[in-house]
Amino acid sequence: MSKEVKKLRWYNVALIAFVAVWGLNNVMNNYAQQGLTVITSWILIMVLYFVPYALIVGQLGSTFKDLNGGVSSWIKATGTKRLAYFAAWTYWVVHVPYLAQKPQTIVIALSWLFKGNGSFIKTVSSLTVSLICLALFLLFLWLASRGLTTLNRIGSVAGTAMFIMSLLFIILAVTAPFIAKNTVIATPHMDQLKTYLPNFNVNYFTTISMLVFAVGGAEKISPYVNNTKNAAREFPLGMLLLAGMVALCAILGSFAMGMLFDANHIPADLMANGAYDAFAKLGGYYHVGSLFVILYALANTLAQISALAFSIDAPLKILLGDADPEFIPKKLSQLNKRGTPINGYYMTGILVSLLIIVPALGIGDMNELYKWLMNLNSVVMPMRYLWVFLAFMLLNKHLERYHSDYMFIKNRTLGMVVGTWCFVFTAFACIMGMLPKLDINADPATWWFQLSLNIITPIIFLALGLILPALARRQTKDVA
Repeated sequence: MSKEVKKLRWYNVALIAFVAVWGLNNVMNNYAQQGLTVITSWILIMVLYFVPYALIVGQLGSTFKDLNGGVSSWIKATGTKRLAYFAAWTYWVVHVPYLAQKPQTIVIALSWLFKGNGSFIKTVSSLTVSLICLALFLLFLWLASRGLTTLNRIGSVAGTAMFIMSLLFIILAVTAPFIAKNTVIATPHMDQLKTYLPNFNVNYFTTISMLVFAVGGAEKISPYVNNTKNAAREFPLGMLLLAGMVALCAILGSFAMGMLFDANHIPADLMANGAYDAFAKLGGYYHVGSLFVILYALANTLAQISALAFSIDAPLKILLGDADPEFIPKKLSQLNKRGTPINGYYMTGILVSLLIIVPALGIGDMNELYKWLMNLNSVVMPMRYLWVFLAFMLLNKHLERYHSDYMFIKNRTLGMVVGTWCFVFTAFACIMGMLPKLDINADPATWWFQLSLNIITPIIFLALGLILPALARRQTKDVA
């Protein structure tokens, strides 16, 4: 490895991690859930959850620097092969709702690009849009199965553009009152403390899974721990800088949203159309018309297309690439002439197709369907973070066996306490996230339908994870 890579500084690590973890949608989705009170929530989640989470990842990455399998490798090293299989399975299966959501995001972006407004999601039935999304997904499933890599290269450029647009949004929105004379601040009393204080009721706790979802993914930065100049000193500095950058963007971004959208009357379609509506308003303030909307729609379309193709392929290869025949049937990891695990693609196609079509049968409103699927992602995606914290607890249980250049916590008992806190908090967020937000104007039948899907979906995912080892054992017996 080159000396340049070996000498990453703390600010380099922070910037790399920031691009991987943060995005404008994190601001939009959580403002849609909590309004301006989300600013207090961002501060709490950073201090109580994100900082320890990132530093835990640092210690695990440093301890197991020679292992390339990520979380499943950490679990295998500290626990058992069976636990490692379930960690790998969880990492793959939580991407199913993510894959079901991506075609919706692409359709919305294309609607804004060609129609210049968000009317599509309000006027077209959920079943019609779901059929369009299914066709899009199957197209990209086929493209991914053929080993198409061009989309990933496009996605790197589009991802950078999305990051730039996220920062641009904050700069434009926060400075608008001082530069643009026609700026109107949408939320009243933004100068009063009570505007930012949450009401800690059931509805509030149903929204914290979205916050956890927003700050998750820090395990992506684990390979960089041992590339820093002085891991014990510089990695925690980098993570603290990362937390500060994320907190600053989250707080300023939420403040900017409060200036553009009344926190007391949040538009129902803010999750789906919020970013585009925001850029449309900013375009009006700065007299550039729809320029910002077009740039964002282009960048988002390309980024989402690339993310869809990449997320079909990469998690499946992680699951099947080092498949243990004791837990995964050999037929599932069988490669075709292109080197593609085609049966794994079929399994992905079936599960995602069901998740695209079935909910549309009970959720007739496309905007509600989009919000439900986004909330489902916030419930299931953080389930993979549970394995990070379990690995940290298992590491602390036998701390004397392992060496690490970077130690977040040297005391075994304290390490267990912090690991357990993060595990329990994540699990609590996932469970509470299953409850759809209580709304007196909501249709009770739709509310119960969403709750049922939120409970049934994770159970089906878990059941499939239990079935595969049984099939693998049966296959091994038949061969014997």
